[in-house]
Amino acid sequence: MRRILFLLAATMALAAAQSAELKVYVGTYTNKGSKGIYLTRLNTATGALSAPELAAETSNPTFLTIAPSGRTLYAANENGSFNGERTGSITAYAIDPATGKLTQLNAVSSKGGGPCHVSTDAKGRFCFAANYGGGTVASYAIAADGRLSDAVSSIQHEGKGANPKRQQRPHAHSINASPDGRFAVAADLGTDELIVYAVDQKTGALTRHSAVKTAPGAGPRHFAFHGKLPRAYAINELNNTVAVYGWNAKAGTLKEIAAVNTLPAGFTGTSYTAEVVVHPSGRFLYGSNRGHDSIALFSLDSNGMPAFVDTFPSGGAFPRNFNIDPSGRWLLSANQNSGNVVVYSIDPKTGGLSDTGNKIDVSGAVCIRFLGK
Repeated sequence: MRRILFLLAATMALAAAQSAELKVYVGTYTNKGSKGIYLTRLNTATGALSAPELAAETSNPTFLTIAPSGRTLYAANENGSFNGERTGSITAYAIDPATGKLTQLNAVSSKGGGPCHVSTDAKGRFCFAANYGGGTVASYAIAADGRLSDAVSSIQHEGKGANPKRQQRPHAHSINASPDGRFAVAADLGTDELIVYAVDQKTGALTRHSAVKTAPGAGPRHFAFHGKLPRAYAINELNNTVAVYGWNAKAGTLKEIAAVNTLPAGFTGTSYTAEVVVHPSGRFLYGSNRGHDSIALFSLDSNGMPAFVDTFPSGGAFPRNFNIDPSGRWLLSANQNSGNVVVYSIDPKTGGLSDTGNKIDVSGAVCIRFLGK
Protein backbone atom coordinates (compact mmCIF):
# COMPACT_ATOMS: atom_id res chain seq x y z
CA MET A 1 0.00 0.00 0.00
CA ARG A 2 2.79 2.39 0.93
CA ARG A 3 4.53 1.63 -2.38
CA ILE A 4 1.34 2.41 -4.30
CA LEU A 5 0.91 5.70 -2.43
CA PHE A 6 4.54 6.57 -3.06
CA LEU A 7 4.22 5.89 -6.79
CA LEU A 8 1.00 7.89 -6.94
CA ALA A 9 2.61 10.85 -5.19
CA ALA A 10 5.63 10.68 -7.48
CA THR A 11 3.41 10.55 -10.56
CA MET A 12 1.40 13.54 -9.38
CA ALA A 13 4.58 15.49 -8.62
CA LEU A 14 5.97 14.71 -12.07
CA ALA A 15 2.74 15.76 -13.74
CA ALA A 16 2.72 19.01 -11.78
CA ALA A 17 6.31 19.71 -12.75
CA GLN A 18 5.62 18.96 -16.40
CA SER A 19 2.64 21.30 -16.50
CA ALA A 20 4.23 24.11 -14.49
CA GLU A 21 3.84 27.69 -15.62
CA LEU A 22 6.63 30.22 -15.72
CA LYS A 23 5.81 33.92 -15.48
CA VAL A 24 7.27 35.94 -18.37
CA TYR A 25 7.52 39.73 -18.49
CA VAL A 26 7.66 41.64 -21.76
CA GLY A 27 9.14 45.12 -22.02
CA THR A 28 7.80 47.35 -24.80
CA TYR A 29 7.83 50.63 -26.65
CA THR A 30 4.57 52.40 -25.88
CA ASN A 31 4.25 54.58 -28.99
CA LYS A 32 2.08 52.15 -30.99
CA GLY A 33 -0.60 50.95 -28.62
CA SER A 34 1.31 49.27 -25.83
CA LYS A 35 0.71 50.62 -22.33
CA GLY A 36 3.77 49.30 -20.49
CA ILE A 37 5.04 45.99 -19.08
CA TYR A 38 3.09 42.87 -19.96
CA LEU A 39 2.82 39.51 -18.21
CA THR A 40 2.30 36.16 -19.91
CA ARG A 41 2.71 32.61 -18.64
CA LEU A 42 4.77 29.94 -20.37
CA ASN A 43 3.54 26.36 -20.11
CA THR A 44 6.84 24.58 -19.59
CA ALA A 45 5.46 21.30 -20.95
CA THR A 46 4.00 22.57 -24.22
CA GLY A 47 5.59 25.97 -24.81
CA ALA A 48 2.19 27.66 -24.98
CA LEU A 49 1.87 31.28 -23.84
CA SER A 50 -1.16 32.71 -22.08
CA ALA A 51 -2.85 35.87 -23.33
CA PRO A 52 -0.74 38.89 -22.29
CA GLU A 53 -1.94 40.99 -19.36
CA LEU A 54 -0.85 44.51 -18.48
CA ALA A 55 1.34 44.12 -15.38
CA ALA A 56 2.23 47.81 -15.00
CA GLU A 57 1.34 50.89 -17.01
CA THR A 58 4.46 52.94 -17.72
CA SER A 59 6.16 54.78 -20.59
CA ASN A 60 8.66 52.93 -22.79
CA PRO A 61 9.83 50.20 -20.39
CA THR A 62 12.12 48.87 -23.11
CA PHE A 63 14.53 46.85 -21.00
CA LEU A 64 13.82 44.87 -17.85
CA THR A 65 15.69 42.90 -15.26
CA ILE A 66 14.48 40.85 -12.30
CA ALA A 67 16.32 40.82 -8.98
CA PRO A 68 17.85 37.46 -7.98
CA SER A 69 15.32 37.23 -5.12
CA GLY A 70 12.47 37.23 -7.66
CA ARG A 71 10.65 39.86 -5.60
CA THR A 72 11.52 42.96 -7.60
CA LEU A 73 11.62 44.01 -11.24
CA TYR A 74 13.50 47.00 -12.63
CA ALA A 75 12.61 48.78 -15.87
CA ALA A 76 14.61 51.21 -17.97
CA ASN A 77 12.15 53.85 -19.13
CA GLU A 78 13.65 54.93 -22.45
CA ASN A 79 12.55 58.54 -22.37
CA GLY A 80 14.25 61.89 -22.84
CA SER A 81 13.01 63.62 -19.70
CA PHE A 82 12.31 62.83 -16.05
CA ASN A 83 11.23 65.29 -13.34
CA GLY A 84 12.03 68.22 -15.62
CA GLU A 85 15.53 67.03 -16.45
CA ARG A 86 16.91 65.74 -19.77
CA THR A 87 17.27 62.18 -18.57
CA GLY A 88 15.37 58.91 -18.55
CA SER A 89 14.48 56.90 -15.47
CA ILE A 90 14.81 53.52 -13.82
CA THR A 91 11.67 52.25 -12.09
CA ALA A 92 11.54 49.64 -9.33
CA TYR A 93 8.49 47.38 -8.97
CA ALA A 94 7.44 44.88 -6.33
CA ILE A 95 6.26 41.60 -7.87
CA ASP A 96 3.10 40.05 -6.46
CA PRO A 97 4.13 36.38 -6.06
CA ALA A 98 0.60 35.12 -6.68
CA THR A 99 -0.60 37.24 -9.58
CA GLY A 100 2.64 38.55 -11.03
CA LYS A 101 1.23 42.09 -11.04
CA LEU A 102 3.70 44.91 -10.47
CA THR A 103 3.44 47.70 -7.90
CA GLN A 104 5.76 50.66 -8.31
CA LEU A 105 8.17 51.20 -5.43
CA ASN A 106 10.01 54.24 -6.75
CA ALA A 107 11.60 55.77 -9.83
CA VAL A 108 14.97 57.48 -10.08
CA SER A 109 16.92 59.36 -12.71
CA SER A 110 18.92 57.17 -15.09
CA LYS A 111 21.48 60.01 -15.25
CA GLY A 112 21.30 60.24 -19.03
CA GLY A 113 18.89 60.33 -21.94
CA GLY A 114 17.48 57.19 -23.50
CA PRO A 115 18.29 54.47 -20.93
CA CYS A 116 18.39 51.21 -22.85
CA HIS A 117 19.74 48.60 -20.41
CA VAL A 118 19.38 47.75 -16.73
CA SER A 119 20.87 44.90 -14.69
CA THR A 120 21.76 43.86 -11.16
CA ASP A 121 24.65 41.99 -9.59
CA ALA A 122 24.17 38.31 -8.69
CA LYS A 123 23.42 39.09 -5.05
CA GLY A 124 20.86 41.80 -5.79
CA ARG A 125 22.74 44.50 -3.90
CA PHE A 126 23.35 46.92 -6.75
CA CYS A 127 21.62 48.01 -9.95
CA PHE A 128 23.31 49.32 -13.10
CA ALA A 129 21.99 51.37 -16.03
CA ALA A 130 23.31 52.31 -19.47
CA ASN A 131 22.06 55.39 -21.31
CA TYR A 132 22.33 55.26 -25.10
CA GLY A 133 21.36 58.87 -25.74
CA GLY A 134 23.44 60.36 -22.95
CA GLY A 135 26.45 58.06 -23.34
CA THR A 136 26.56 57.48 -19.59
CA VAL A 137 26.41 54.61 -17.11
CA ALA A 138 25.09 54.78 -13.56
CA SER A 139 24.86 52.57 -10.48
CA TYR A 140 22.44 52.37 -7.55
CA ALA A 141 22.19 50.69 -4.17
CA ILE A 142 19.17 48.40 -3.70
CA ALA A 143 17.35 48.66 -0.37
CA ALA A 144 15.98 45.65 1.51
CA ASP A 145 12.50 46.28 0.09
CA GLY A 146 13.83 46.60 -3.47
CA ARG A 147 13.73 50.38 -3.74
CA LEU A 148 16.55 52.11 -5.59
CA SER A 149 18.74 54.78 -4.09
CA ASP A 150 19.56 57.85 -6.11
CA ALA A 151 22.56 57.15 -8.32
CA VAL A 152 25.67 56.48 -6.25
CA SER A 153 27.81 57.00 -9.36
CA SER A 154 27.33 58.36 -12.86
CA ILE A 155 30.07 58.33 -15.48
CA GLN A 156 30.13 60.14 -18.82
CA HIS A 157 31.85 58.19 -21.60
CA GLU A 158 34.11 60.05 -24.01
CA GLY A 159 35.22 59.61 -27.63
CA LYS A 160 33.79 58.41 -30.93
CA GLY A 161 34.12 55.58 -33.42
CA ALA A 162 34.83 55.01 -37.11
CA ASN A 163 31.23 55.10 -38.39
CA PRO A 164 30.37 58.75 -39.19
CA LYS A 165 26.60 58.13 -39.03
CA ARG A 166 26.37 56.13 -35.81
CA GLN A 167 29.54 56.83 -33.84
CA GLN A 168 29.98 60.58 -33.57
CA ARG A 169 29.67 60.39 -29.78
CA PRO A 170 29.37 57.83 -26.96
CA HIS A 171 26.35 55.52 -26.86
CA ALA A 172 26.49 53.28 -23.78
CA HIS A 173 24.34 50.31 -24.73
CA SER A 174 24.63 47.80 -21.87
CA ILE A 175 26.27 47.17 -18.53
CA ASN A 176 26.60 43.74 -16.91
CA ALA A 177 28.09 42.71 -13.58
CA SER A 178 30.73 39.99 -13.58
CA PRO A 179 29.69 36.67 -12.01
CA ASP A 180 31.53 37.52 -8.77
CA GLY A 181 30.13 41.07 -8.70
CA ARG A 182 33.53 42.76 -8.39
CA PHE A 183 33.32 44.35 -11.82
CA ALA A 184 30.78 45.56 -14.38
CA VAL A 185 31.37 45.65 -18.14
CA ALA A 186 29.83 48.44 -20.22
CA ALA A 187 29.55 48.12 -24.00
CA ASP A 188 29.68 51.49 -25.76
CA LEU A 189 28.45 51.33 -29.35
CA GLY A 190 29.60 54.88 -30.08
CA THR A 191 33.23 54.56 -28.97
CA ASP A 192 33.92 50.92 -29.94
CA GLU A 193 34.87 50.06 -26.37
CA LEU A 194 34.17 47.55 -23.67
CA ILE A 195 34.87 49.38 -20.42
CA VAL A 196 35.41 47.42 -17.21
CA TYR A 197 34.39 49.20 -14.02
CA ALA A 198 35.36 48.17 -10.51
CA VAL A 199 32.28 48.00 -8.27
CA ASP A 200 32.68 49.30 -4.73
CA GLN A 201 31.40 46.40 -2.64
CA LYS A 202 29.99 48.68 0.05
CA THR A 203 28.32 51.40 -1.99
CA GLY A 204 28.00 50.09 -5.55
CA ALA A 205 29.92 53.07 -6.95
CA LEU A 206 31.71 52.50 -10.27
CA THR A 207 35.36 53.33 -10.98
CA ARG A 208 36.93 52.89 -14.41
CA HIS A 209 39.29 49.92 -14.15
CA SER A 210 40.29 48.78 -17.65
CA ALA A 211 39.07 48.89 -21.24
CA VAL A 212 39.50 47.15 -24.57
CA LYS A 213 38.82 48.46 -28.07
CA THR A 214 36.75 46.48 -30.55
CA ALA A 215 37.39 46.39 -34.29
CA PRO A 216 36.89 49.89 -35.75
CA GLY A 217 33.22 50.48 -36.53
CA ALA A 218 32.07 47.26 -34.83
CA GLY A 219 29.62 48.99 -32.50
CA PRO A 220 29.46 46.72 -29.42
CA ARG A 221 25.89 46.49 -28.14
CA HIS A 222 25.22 43.68 -25.64
CA PHE A 223 27.53 41.46 -23.63
CA ALA A 224 27.33 38.08 -21.91
CA PHE A 225 29.64 36.15 -19.62
CA HIS A 226 29.86 32.42 -20.28
CA GLY A 227 29.31 31.67 -16.60
CA LYS A 228 31.15 28.35 -16.53
CA LEU A 229 34.32 29.30 -18.41
CA PRO A 230 36.60 32.38 -18.43
CA ARG A 231 34.96 33.60 -21.63
CA ALA A 232 32.70 36.49 -22.54
CA TYR A 233 30.91 37.54 -25.72
CA ALA A 234 30.08 40.95 -27.17
CA ILE A 235 27.61 41.22 -30.05
CA ASN A 236 28.55 44.04 -32.40
CA GLU A 237 25.58 45.85 -33.92
CA LEU A 238 27.28 47.59 -36.82
CA ASN A 239 29.50 44.88 -38.31
CA ASN A 240 27.25 41.90 -37.45
CA THR A 241 29.75 39.88 -35.46
CA VAL A 242 30.13 38.26 -32.07
CA ALA A 243 33.54 38.88 -30.53
CA VAL A 244 34.95 36.34 -28.09
CA TYR A 245 36.97 37.51 -25.10
CA GLY A 246 39.12 35.91 -22.50
CA TRP A 247 37.95 37.12 -19.09
CA ASN A 248 40.52 37.39 -16.31
CA ALA A 249 38.25 37.48 -13.27
CA LYS A 250 41.05 38.26 -10.83
CA ALA A 251 42.56 41.12 -12.81
CA GLY A 252 39.26 42.40 -14.23
CA THR A 253 40.51 42.49 -17.82
CA LEU A 254 39.26 41.38 -21.23
CA LYS A 255 41.28 40.20 -24.22
CA GLU A 256 39.71 39.64 -27.62
CA ILE A 257 40.44 36.19 -29.02
CA ALA A 258 38.28 35.93 -32.15
CA ALA A 259 35.18 37.24 -33.91
CA VAL A 260 32.54 35.33 -35.90
CA ASN A 261 29.85 36.56 -38.28
CA THR A 262 26.18 36.32 -37.29
CA LEU A 263 24.85 36.28 -40.88
CA PRO A 264 24.99 33.46 -43.44
CA ALA A 265 27.49 33.72 -46.28
CA GLY A 266 26.08 35.53 -49.28
CA PHE A 267 23.64 37.78 -47.42
CA THR A 268 23.75 41.23 -49.03
CA GLY A 269 20.93 43.11 -47.31
CA THR A 270 21.00 45.48 -44.35
CA SER A 271 20.95 43.99 -40.89
CA TYR A 272 21.97 44.90 -37.35
CA THR A 273 22.57 42.57 -34.44
CA ALA A 274 20.85 43.05 -31.09
CA GLU A 275 20.99 40.41 -28.34
CA VAL A 276 23.49 37.71 -27.33
CA VAL A 277 22.64 34.84 -24.93
CA VAL A 278 24.62 31.83 -23.69
CA HIS A 279 22.53 28.65 -23.33
CA PRO A 280 22.28 27.45 -19.69
CA SER A 281 24.24 24.32 -20.66
CA GLY A 282 27.17 26.46 -21.82
CA ARG A 283 27.24 24.51 -25.11
CA PHE A 284 25.49 27.00 -27.39
CA LEU A 285 25.46 30.73 -28.10
CA TYR A 286 22.68 32.68 -29.80
CA GLY A 287 22.49 36.15 -31.36
CA SER A 288 19.69 38.10 -33.05
CA ASN A 289 19.81 39.76 -36.47
CA ARG A 290 17.44 42.66 -37.18
CA GLY A 291 16.89 43.00 -40.92
CA HIS A 292 17.79 39.41 -41.70
CA ASP A 293 15.20 38.77 -38.94
CA SER A 294 16.81 35.66 -37.57
CA ILE A 295 18.40 34.03 -34.56
CA ALA A 296 21.96 32.88 -35.19
CA LEU A 297 23.19 29.69 -33.53
CA PHE A 298 26.80 28.97 -32.61
CA SER A 299 28.11 25.80 -31.04
CA LEU A 300 30.62 26.32 -28.22
CA ASP A 301 33.54 23.95 -27.76
CA SER A 302 35.05 22.98 -24.41
CA ASN A 303 37.01 26.25 -24.38
CA GLY A 304 33.94 28.36 -25.11
CA MET A 305 34.99 29.10 -28.69
CA PRO A 306 32.05 29.53 -31.10
CA ALA A 307 31.45 28.00 -34.51
CA PHE A 308 28.62 29.29 -36.69
CA VAL A 309 25.97 26.59 -37.22
CA ASP A 310 22.92 28.21 -38.82
CA THR A 311 20.29 30.93 -38.60
CA PHE A 312 16.61 30.41 -37.83
CA PRO A 313 13.74 32.81 -38.69
CA SER A 314 12.82 34.93 -35.66
CA GLY A 315 9.10 34.58 -36.38
CA GLY A 316 8.61 38.27 -36.97
CA ALA A 317 10.26 41.54 -37.92
CA PHE A 318 13.21 43.10 -36.07
CA PRO A 319 14.04 40.68 -33.22
CA ARG A 320 15.33 43.25 -30.75
CA ASN A 321 15.62 40.79 -27.88
CA PHE A 322 15.16 37.13 -27.08
CA ASN A 323 15.71 34.99 -24.04
CA ILE A 324 16.04 31.34 -23.02
CA ASP A 325 14.06 29.90 -20.11
CA PRO A 326 16.07 28.61 -17.12
CA SER A 327 15.60 24.96 -18.16
CA GLY A 328 17.18 25.66 -21.56
CA ARG A 329 14.22 24.09 -23.35
CA TRP A 330 12.48 27.18 -24.78
CA LEU A 331 13.64 30.31 -26.61
CA LEU A 332 11.27 33.29 -26.79
CA SER A 333 11.86 35.85 -29.52
CA ALA A 334 10.53 39.43 -29.11
CA ASN A 335 10.00 41.01 -32.54
CA GLN A 336 9.71 44.77 -32.22
CA ASN A 337 8.29 45.81 -35.59
CA SER A 338 5.79 42.96 -35.97
CA GLY A 339 4.77 43.21 -32.30
CA ASN A 340 4.87 39.55 -31.37
CA VAL A 341 6.57 37.04 -29.09
CA VAL A 342 7.30 33.65 -30.68
CA VAL A 343 8.21 30.42 -28.86
CA TYR A 344 10.84 27.98 -30.15
CA SER A 345 11.87 24.63 -28.73
CA ILE A 346 15.61 24.03 -28.43
CA ASP A 347 17.14 20.71 -29.48
CA PRO A 348 19.25 19.68 -26.47
CA LYS A 349 21.80 17.91 -28.68
CA THR A 350 22.30 20.44 -31.48
CA GLY A 351 20.90 23.69 -30.09
CA GLY A 352 18.71 24.00 -33.18
CA LEU A 353 15.40 25.87 -32.99
CA SER A 354 11.95 24.55 -33.97
CA ASP A 355 8.94 26.82 -34.23
CA THR A 356 6.29 25.50 -31.83
CA GLY A 357 3.50 27.53 -33.41
CA ASN A 358 2.97 29.27 -30.09
CA LYS A 359 3.02 33.05 -30.16
CA ILE A 360 1.27 36.11 -28.74
CA ASP A 361 0.82 39.66 -29.97
CA VAL A 362 2.44 42.40 -27.87
CA SER A 363 2.85 45.77 -29.57
CA GLY A 364 6.44 47.01 -29.56
CA ALA A 365 7.79 43.91 -27.77
CA VAL A 366 11.51 44.39 -27.12
CA CYS A 367 12.53 42.50 -23.95
CA ILE A 368 11.81 39.08 -22.42
CA ARG A 369 12.44 38.20 -18.76
CA PHE A 370 11.54 34.98 -16.91
CA LEU A 371 10.50 34.82 -13.26
CA GLY A 372 11.49 31.65 -11.42
CA LYS A 373 13.50 28.57 -12.24
